[in-house]
Amino acid sequence: METKVKVISVYNCSLEKAFKTPILCDVAKVHTGYGVMPKVTHCTDDHYWGQVGSTKKVYAAESLTQKGGFASVDKVLERMENKYWKFEVSDFQSWMLGFSRFTGEWQTTEIGRDKIMVEYTYTLHSDIAVLYPLNWLFANTFWKTYMKRVLNIVKELAYSNEPYIYN
Repeated sequence: METKVKVISVYNCSLEKAFKTPILCDVAKVHTGYGVMPKVTHCTDDHYWGQVGSTKKVYAAESLTQKGGFASVDKVLERMENKYWKFEVSDFQSWMLGFSRFTGEWQTTEIGRDKIMVEYTYTLHSDIAVLYPLNWLFANTFWKTYMKRVLNIVKELAYSNEPYIYN
């Protein structure tokens, strides 16, 4: 089953900042922990991160759902400069309610001078039919709230001119 969740926000910054900040800045500053989601601590094997086909290993702090350490793998699936990112989170190292992978999309559209509409979409892929109701509920409550939080953190980083650590 695929459950798709979308949130939208308007950023008052350059198109480049709205496009690059969520993927190319330090992910530990974006995913700071929330509820059952552990804080990301760092990434490794990320030499080519940001290029289509590149991957990185993501590490998280200990939490109720995570023992801490290596947590998952992120992969860039598509990149259309200043328009669109598509990425995947997979290889979960702890049980994720039956989810096998997440596919994220970050789309930026210039709607005025330094006024960018950001559409942030996640598709949560689950393979265990008995968990589908729980998967849907999780995606449309907790995950949607978490995505709104991420949108706001990325907005703050874009406004503060957070440096990119990747190209």
